[in-house]
Amino acid sequence: MSYFQTLTPSTLGHAEFILAFGEIYECSPWVAERVYTQGIDTDIDQIENLHARMSAVLLKASREEQQALINAHPDLAGKAALKGELTSASSAEQAGAGLDHCTPEELARFTALNEAYKATFGFPFIMAVKGSNRHLIIQAFEERIHHTPEQEFACALSEINKIALFRLQQL
Repeated sequence: MSYFQTLTPSTLGHAEFILAFGEIYECSPWVAERVYTQGIDTDIDQIENLHARMSAVLLKASREEQQALINAHPDLAGKAALKGELTSASSAEQAGAGLDHCTPEELARFTALNEAYKATFGFPFIMAVKGSNRHLIIQAFEERIHHTPEQEFACALSEINKIALFRLQQL
């Protein structure tokens, strides 16, 4: 039974709502806070509607807020993952894509790609990795590194919204 089958989001008080949905967007409870502040109704009892509202909040946020949210995401197969310092959601997502089973050569490739990407764009590579694997992720890295900074910023926001939907569905 999912969270949405046992709890009705529209009936939650402020603190309960933030507790339930504050980490849907990586280390950024302000997204859930703004959804709540805008007013909640029974429409958000459907995952897709809650996600649409949360996505809209992110896309309407200031560039600085969006940048901070992008920067809150860890590198894929990066140092934080190796040290066990990821949020539980990020850890599960990366493990689901097999990033916890990288060979030393693959880890070296991820490190090089993470560094090159951040040097090019100034923020970490973001990809909703559910349903993917480390080979497809490396391929996406290699393709996206040739994008313009604006293309990648928009792509990062889109991927973050995909991650949020997966996290809501996981509840």
